Amino acid sequence: MAKKQLVALPDAAKLEKELQGIVIGPRITEKAAYSSEKNAYVFNVAMHANKIQIARAIKTLYKVNPIKVTVSIGKPVATFIRGTRGMSKAYKKATIFLPKDQKIELA
Repeated sequence: MAKKQLVALPDAAKLEKELQGIVIGPRITEKAAYSSEKNAYVFNVAMHANKIQIARAIKTLYKVNPIKVTVSIGKPVATFIRGTRGMSKAYKKATIFLPKDQKIELA
């Protein structure tokens, strides 16, 4: 069975509307810096985004062709600061894997 195309693009008018607000920004951590040496880049993404939308957004923003996209969700955690209880925010992060000949300049 042949691999299906991960990033088939629709027409340009729909693309701008669909990709608006998908990628929030790169996730700058020590672990992300180590993984970028292996052509895996980590981004904060919108909670409603799926893998196909994330791959399309990365392709249009950074002009690269992602091989694979993995997504993980950070759940909210109960916190207690100065006598006040609260919850941290939930977040979604995506790891983008690129071919060896492509790179993303984040800094």
